[in-house]
Amino acid sequence: MPSTAEQLDISPEDYLAGEKLADIRHEYINGDVYAMAGAGDAHVKAALNIASLLKNHTRGSGCSTYMLDMKVKAADENAFFYPDVMVCCEDSDKQQNYVKQHPLIIIEVLSSSTEAFDRGKKFAYYRKNQ
Repeated sequence: MPSTAEQLDISPEDYLAGEKLADIRHEYINGDVYAMAGAGDAHVKAALNIASLLKNHTRGSGCSTYMLDMKVKAADENAFFYPDVMVCCEDSDKQQNYVKQHPLIIIEVLSSSTEAFDRGKKFAYYRKNQ
């Protein structure tokens, strides 16, 4: 995890409730909460460009494109992440306002501080959603 991690031991329900009120975003893995560092200019532009292309491509398809502030729950795990961009098409996800569980596409814009985690443990969690 990035060095900005603050480990706590809280339930998924407490995490989700607290995240609705938090000033900064946090990711959650099995009771541990990790504060997310802010993204730089290039990171934000890359995520926006990708999201814009996907939004245009999926228009009229029933799928939705999300970026930055929408959480995804790793399937059958106590883990929640904020992907840079994701596309969801499942009806069950359309009913969920704060957390998606069945993304069709997840995109992480890599940075030097998060690349190892994004390509390793986080990618393993994402693959469980298939």
